[in-house]
Amino acid sequence: MYDPKSLKAEEFINHEEILETLAYAEKNKSNVELIDKIIAKAKKRKGLTHREAAVLLDCDIKEKNDEIFALAEQIKKDFYGNRIVMFAPLYLSNYCINGCVYCPYHLKNKHIARKKLTQEEIKREVIALQDMGHKRLALETGEDPQNNPIEYVLESIKTIYGIKHKNGAIRRVNVNIAATTVENYRKLKEAGIGTYILFQETYHKGSYEKLHPTGPKHNYAYHTEAMDRAMEGGIDDVGLGVLFGLELYRYEFAGLLMHAEHLEAVHGVGPHTISVPRVKKADDIDPSTFDNGIDDNTFAKIVACIRISVPYTGMIISTRENAKCRERLLHLGISQISGGSKTSVGGYAEPEPEDECSEQFDVSDSRTLDQVVAWLMEKGYIPSFCTACYREGRTGDRFMSLCKAGQIQNCCHPNALMTLKEYLEDYASPETRKLGDALIIKELDNIPNEKVRQIVQERLGKIEAGERDFRF
Repeated sequence: MYDPKSLKAEEFINHEEILETLAYAEKNKSNVELIDKIIAKAKKRKGLTHREAAVLLDCDIKEKNDEIFALAEQIKKDFYGNRIVMFAPLYLSNYCINGCVYCPYHLKNKHIARKKLTQEEIKREVIALQDMGHKRLALETGEDPQNNPIEYVLESIKTIYGIKHKNGAIRRVNVNIAATTVENYRKLKEAGIGTYILFQETYHKGSYEKLHPTGPKHNYAYHTEAMDRAMEGGIDDVGLGVLFGLELYRYEFAGLLMHAEHLEAVHGVGPHTISVPRVKKADDIDPSTFDNGIDDNTFAKIVACIRISVPYTGMIISTRENAKCRERLLHLGISQISGGSKTSVGGYAEPEPEDECSEQFDVSDSRTLDQVVAWLMEKGYIPSFCTACYREGRTGDRFMSLCKAGQIQNCCHPNALMTLKEYLEDYASPETRKLGDALIIKELDNIPNEKVRQIVQERLGKIEAGERDFRF
């Protein structure tokens, strides 16, 4: 039976409940009275249930869909303002013992170059990332207990945090590794990780088992229950995601929101982030073999409906998507994007040889970080390199309570301006720096508290004089 408070995967992600939800949404997709009622509830900024959200996703009335998109954009502004958090992935190893049919790292792929970074190679990669201006990384590895044991990940985190190059420093390391034990999650917490990220890939158990025919990832329950073990291990910021295109998107959408509801019901804290990747071309992988792909308009509707359903949650879009798609989704709910990304094992310090391709997927937005930063500012966004909440202990329920109350931006907006100023001083091209300095002057007027504004102005001057790492 469906039970959001259960710790059993098949009860909090209940197949029958999802089917009933999809049937309910189909039946009511033109029910104006119900749709108006759901939209009115969404305007209160408290979120929606998975069943309510499914009705909005299925809604086929243009005027109501226009309302949904407009509301998503407004809620994004209310909770996150015009800030966009910047990050980059760092692939440590692509050794993997799983048989995932959508990923080129699968065990049977014998022509992909298998690589694992040494600590010295990690150091070179991190210095290259610091020289770009990055402060936040997402670590990625394949699942291979022999080549990528937890000790290797922990050592790599220690190495990354220990590298101080010129004015550069990685201030937050998020981790995207395979589902593991409570004990290992405790070790990751002690190592100082930010968010633990794990994509479900698909919430449909039957499809999940077919898509993961071999390897430890085949175990649907162990994978789906990973976030509960992570929270038991003390990690209070977790990130969900599905790989759209593997299964029917309506099913995935309902399952994703049910997972968020489960975390709220059991732990009192929903997901810190939700990622929305789509299947893309990669070595040994042809996305056309998956017949559940979604077009850009459907993708935008999904993002908008997630935003109004879980307004407190950060949303991530990677360089899987091209610049045009990313720009559209920024308006509808995305609050974090990557820039200057490499999905190969290595490649930041020096280009990967063509005959040693180790990419997990093709990058659709290949612009440099400086180009992405300039683009964002031209569109009126503040590129933020802020990691203050993590380092000030504003995580888990402490972050969520501030975010839900609309108070988090009292810290985030000033911190975004100060970290942007750091970027402009240390890494930006002259053109980008000119854009940024003008944006900061304009945005200072949007700090409502006069005392805070004065402090920010003083600190901006100190940053120009060479000091670094101010935060509220």
